Amino acid sequence: MKTAVISGGNGGLGRTLAAQLMAQGWHCVLMDLTTEGVTLGPACTPVQVDLTDPKALSMAAQKIIENRPSIDLVIYNAGVSHIGGFDSSDENSHRRVFEINYFAAVNMARAFLLPVRKSRGAHLAISSVAGFAPLLNRTAYAASKHAMQGFFASLRAEEHTHGVRCAIAAPSFVATNIGRPDRDDNGIVRPGSASDGLDYMTPEDAARVILSGLNRGRDFIPVGRVARLSYWIMRLSPSLYQYLMRRKISGNATPSKP
Repeated sequence: MKTAVISGGNGGLGRTLAAQLMAQGWHCVLMDLTTEGVTLGPACTPVQVDLTDPKALSMAAQKIIENRPSIDLVIYNAGVSHIGGFDSSDENSHRRVFEINYFAAVNMARAFLLPVRKSRGAHLAISSVAGFAPLLNRTAYAASKHAMQGFFASLRAEEHTHGVRCAIAAPSFVATNIGRPDRDDNGIVRPGSASDGLDYMTPEDAARVILSGLNRGRDFIPVGRVARLSYWIMRLSPSLYQYLMRRKISGNATPSKP
């Protein structure tokens, strides 16, 4: 039985990816800050860990590697957002977004690098439209996703000689936390909780597109109508994308506290 390791595994998209993989015969290891409520059956192993703690992440990864016959797929799904203008944010919030969205993924990739090489498996990064295009009121989030996407695209070139794939999925807006707009002390919000999104997808639909793209061997997987249109408009006319993005996102935005 092949093993997939999913960070942010207790989130809406993480659980849905796991459920669809398990339906295909995979064993899924779900890594998250809390594993409360994870009840996906015997083919699922929850692992509670703070992904931003490098030592704790390394120890958790080593236990997973020791307990599974192979590590065939690692999905970098953990992520948060920060919504609001740059003028109302601070350095702490910016660094916190990077710790979760970028550095946790990099450290996780390092921890599972050799096992994935051994299985000739795959890394799958869950990026965003904000990973290849600007997004209003998301400077920290967009910067972290651009960094994540650049890392995995470059890692793809290095791991190719080892028979390892590095795929990047870029969803637009996935409705995983609608109605849960609460923020922490740094202004961080849950992914999928924004009130200014467009054309929301369900986690089930997003997961199907992501796994279908992975199974078809695609390196880059735009997820949803908005993601596909954004990708092509950005390639053809970045200025047109900027205009459309400002108009659409500004029109949907609701006032928010810094």
